[in-house]
Amino acid sequence: MIDELINIPIKIDSVEKYLKERFDGKIEILGIKKLGSFNDTIKKLGYGDTFLVTFRKKGKDRSVVFSTMQRDKYGHQYLWDRAQVLMFQYDAGQRLHRHAHPLDVGYFNAEGMAHSVRDANMFFLLTEKVEGTDYFLDLKRLKNEAVIDLDIERAKMLGEYLAEVHSEKKDAPDLYIRKVRELIGHGECIMGIIDGYPGNYEFCSDDAFCDIEKRCVEWRWKLKQYTHRLCREHGDFHPWNIKFREGTDFSTFDRSRGEYGEAADDVSTLSINYLLYSLLKHGKLDGDYKKLHDIYITTYLEKTKDRELFKVIQPFYAFRCLVIASPEWYPNHPADIRKKLFNFAKNILTTEIMSIDEINRYFE
Repeated sequence: MIDELINIPIKIDSVEKYLKERFDGKIEILGIKKLGSFNDTIKKLGYGDTFLVTFRKKGKDRSVVFSTMQRDKYGHQYLWDRAQVLMFQYDAGQRLHRHAHPLDVGYFNAEGMAHSVRDANMFFLLTEKVEGTDYFLDLKRLKNEAVIDLDIERAKMLGEYLAEVHSEKKDAPDLYIRKVRELIGHGECIMGIIDGYPGNYEFCSDDAFCDIEKRCVEWRWKLKQYTHRLCREHGDFHPWNIKFREGTDFSTFDRSRGEYGEAADDVSTLSINYLLYSLLKHGKLDGDYKKLHDIYITTYLEKTKDRELFKVIQPFYAFRCLVIASPEWYPNHPADIRKKLFNFAKNILTTEIMSIDEINRYFE
C-alpha cells in the first residue's frame, strides 16, 4: 500500500484520478515505489519523501516522481514553508538546462486526495472584512486632543489581549531559535530593513549599521538560552493592524512570520508606536502617550508576571526602531526624530537588562 511508503495518507485511486486529469486520458497504474531510503549512503537525512509511479497510457509506459516535504526544524515547520519550497522548485526547475523537467505542483488534502495548483501565477488571501477604525487614528488624534478614559481602557485591553495570546506556551526549541534567526536575517526583519536604507545614510553610516548587525548576532546567541519562552504570538502587532469598534471591542489582522515566537516581539511592536507618537509631539516619552504606554505595559506585566521579558526584548526593539526610522517607510520624520530612534536602537542593544522606567535615556 502507498500509505505504508510515505508519512501522509495518500490514496492510490486518488493518484490514479489525478494522473488521468493531468495527462488527459485513461491510464493504468503499474507500480509505486519509494525512492531515497539512504540505506547505502553516508547521507541519512532528507527533507521529505519521494516515490516513483509507473503507469501505462495508450500502450506506452511512463514514470513520474512525486516529492513531498515533511515538517522539520530547518525552516519547514509550517505548511506554507513547504509550499514555498515546492513552488520554487516547480517554477525555477523549468528554466535550468539539463534539469529534470517539473510537470506540476500540487497538494494532498487531509483525505489524501491529490490536487494541482500548476496554473498559479499570483496568490491571494481572502479574509472577512474587519469593521472598525484603525488604532493609529486614536494615537494620531492625541497629538491635538487630550486622552480620555476610553483611550486608557483600550490600551489596557491590548495589554490583556497579548497576555492571553502569549499564555499558550510550546515546547519546540527549534521554533524559538528560528524566530530569533529570522529576526536577525530575514528580508522583512533587521538585515532586510537595513538593506533598504540608502548607502552611507546621513543618520547612520554603513559602519554604524554593520555594528548594529554585529550586536544583533551577539543577541542571537544570548537568546538561544531562552527557548523555554516560546509562545503563541501575533507577529506584527502594531496600530495599523488593529481596528477598534465601539468601546474596547477590537480585531487584529495581518498576522506575520509564524505562529509561535517570542512574546517580546509583540510587546515591543506596539510599545514602539506609543514611543514614536510621543517623540513626534514631545520629543520624548511624555504626557498622554506615556499614560497609554505605561498602562499597556503595566497591564501586560500584571497578567503575565514576565519580568524576564526585559532580558530578551532588546533586539526586537532595535528591529522596530529600524523600521520606523526608515526614510522609505516613514519619509516625513524630522531629523531629530530619526537621530533619537537610531540612538534608541544602538543603546538598547548594549543594555543587558532593559529598564522600562528609563526609556527616555535610550533616546539620548
